[in-house]
This record gives sequence, structure tokens and C-alpha cells, in this order.
Amino acid sequence: MSVLYQRLAVIGCGLIGSSVLRAARAAGLAQTYAAYDRSAEVRSRVAALGLADDVCDTPQAAAAGADLVLIATPPAAIGPMAGQIAAALAPGATLTDVGSAKQAVLDAFEAIAPEGVFAIPGHPVAGTEQSGPDAGFAELFRGRWAILCPLPRTDAPYLAAVARLSDFWTGMGSQVEHMDARHHDLVLAVTSHLPHLIAYNIVGTAADLEDVTESEVMKFSAGGFRDFTRIAASDPVMWRDVFLLNKDAVLEILARFTEDLQALSRAIRWGEADKLEALFVRTRAIRLGIVAAGQESAEPNFGRNRTT
Repeated sequence: MSVLYQRLAVIGCGLIGSSVLRAARAAGLAQTYAAYDRSAEVRSRVAALGLADDVCDTPQAAAAGADLVLIATPPAAIGPMAGQIAAALAPGATLTDVGSAKQAVLDAFEAIAPEGVFAIPGHPVAGTEQSGPDAGFAELFRGRWAILCPLPRTDAPYLAAVARLSDFWTGMGSQVEHMDARHHDLVLAVTSHLPHLIAYNIVGTAADLEDVTESEVMKFSAGGFRDFTRIAASDPVMWRDVFLLNKDAVLEILARFTEDLQALSRAIRWGEADKLEALFVRTRAIRLGIVAAGQESAEPNFGRNRTT
């Protein structure tokens, strides 16, 4: 694929940000690459790894002159960071992000984006439980979905910017979907946020059991519990922010889940085998559908596990 942007600036160089730098460079999607992270140690590591041509000491310096600025900070910092760099954004630049809660980002971008800057919230549905610039890899987005949540604009320059950003994610191996921000937040509350909440809770419950020792939890962990612990090992700051930023959708889905869990409890209590089996057959079919769609291996812990 040919060069899409002259200068790509990535602000936040953890797993996702560093993977974007690697993947974009591998595909030749930008002419030059700039990076910023609030941690001096991370900036030093990004420079040592050769992930960017220009490792900057301020986010404004990274954004200056860039025609694509991608914010990959923890979710709660995306809006404030956009405000910090607003004055440095060049006319015609695209401003995007990789956060897992989109309505809050869309609201922030609408409020701060200067005239002539194309604000397009985004979310690559990919990740691992690892973090930091050394955890990134160019193949992270390959075969995964990247969701863009454009602003409600229909002018030709904005639509062209959306198409160009779509090509950017396609160039890194992703499949691209455009989605309303509120609908995105509801979908991800089901497919990602609630599963993480359950994982954090069940691992915490196991740790708090008085009749089961921590050594027994570790020694006798079956596959299902191990998968929960993998998810529960995800970045605590990121997931704290996700739940607070997407609280309405998470609480809505959590209420529905609680009702379904109570029904399942009653089926177990009253020995309703048919109800239990019917649920397990239906959920097994969903798992097989995910495998058939190429979103996962049939094995539960295949390769680099994805957690977002």
C-alpha cells in the first residue's frame, strides 16, 4: 500500500500505540513517524526500539505538522489530551484515538477540534493482557476489526478523511466497520466490558474465599479459570477508565446479565436440565460462530491472547 500520511504522530506508546507504530511502518503507511509518551522511561525505550523517527518531549511537538494524530493514552486521558494538542493540530489533519468507549471521546473531539481538523474517533478491537512499548507487535491488528465512529458530518472533505483513515487501518491488516458511537458502546459493553468485569470479579471472589487457599487456586486452576485470570491481568488503569466512561451501557448490560444469572440459578436449584442444556447448546453455537468468522482459534489460549 502507498503512503497515506506524511507524518503520523502517536501519543501514548503502550501496547496499542507501539503496535500502531510498528504496523504502520511495516506497511509503509506514513513518510515519517513521531511519538510521545508522558513517561520519560517509555520515550527512551521507544527511541531505543527505533519505533519513531521523532520521539518528542511534549505532545504538542509530536502533533505539530502531523496529518494523522492518533491518541493511545488511557481512556480517561484521551479527551484532556485532545484539548492539550488542539492548538498544535494542522489544518487538514485527522485526529483519532484507540479507546474502548466512544461516545465520551466523540463528545470531547466535537468540543475541541479546531476548524479544518477532521475528528474521527476509532477503536481497534485487539489487544493482549501485556502492556508497554515492548509488548507491541506489528501483527496485532491483522484480521481484527477496527471500528470508526465518525461525527455526524456529510461534507466531502470529512468523508474523504474517514475513507483515508479506513484505508490506514486496512493497511495494517484490520477489517473496518463504521458505527454510531452510542451503539458501539453498547456492543462493546456486551462483547468486551462485561466479560472483563466478570473476570475481575470471579478472580477476586476466588482470592477472598476463606475455605480455599491461594496456593490451591493457583495449583488447581482449570482452563476456564485460567482464561479468567488472563483477562483479569489486563491493564487496571485502562479498564478502570473504560467502566467509568461507558458506565451507562455497562450498567444496562450488567442488569440484563444479573437477571439471566438469576434465571440460571433457579434452573440449577430446581434441576431443570432441559433449560441448562438448551442454554449451553446455544452458547456453544456462538463460540463456533466466532471461530468460523476467523476471530479466534478453536483452542482457548492460542497464540497471543486478545483482551479488548
